[in-house]
Amino acid sequence: MIVKSEALTARGRRTRAALVQAGREAFDEHGYEAARIDDVCARAGVSHGTFYTYFDSKESLFGEVAGAVVGEMFTASIVGPAAPGDPYARIEAANRLYLRAWAANSRLVRMLEQAALTEEGFRGLLLELREVFVRRGADGLRRLQEQGLADPTLDPRLTAIMLGGMVEHFAHVWLDLGERADERTAVDLLTKLWARAIGLTPVSTTEASQ
Repeated sequence: MIVKSEALTARGRRTRAALVQAGREAFDEHGYEAARIDDVCARAGVSHGTFYTYFDSKESLFGEVAGAVVGEMFTASIVGPAAPGDPYARIEAANRLYLRAWAANSRLVRMLEQAALTEEGFRGLLLELREVFVRRGADGLRRLQEQGLADPTLDPRLTAIMLGGMVEHFAHVWLDLGERADERTAVDLLTKLWARAIGLTPVSTTEASQ
């Protein structure tokens, strides 16, 4: 019987967290296909029986790990209140934070993408996890449109998907495939492309705030 998270004791939550961390390490080291439950149990210091108390399969553990990784990336790429209020500067900060979050987690994200090609359950999970980024981008664009700082004819959701895809693909080519570029140059160009695509420039932003 799988114990639901909300029914866990403090000890149970610690055990489950240890399994998720062990799974993350095993997937990161061996890949999704090669990782084994034996290895996960050994890393977490638990028995097979304990594993199946919390997860019914390697697939369910991987889904939990993938959700945790994307959640960390989302949190790490949030532009907080300490960042400049200028919209252009905030887009720049968001791009920088996202690239750094990708650098720390890209292997597991790519693993989920590969699994999604063959397993319907992972495809749904991937779309669900990406939705948090799409929603944030669409909400940000909508606010800029309401302030008169971005092209009002753009569809916020589709624009967020397309521009987010640009940043994600560049992160893959740069950080995973080895395209040569320093962070400052990469962030600067990504920000210019994003801002121009929505009709926002440093000049127009500064004028609108005066």
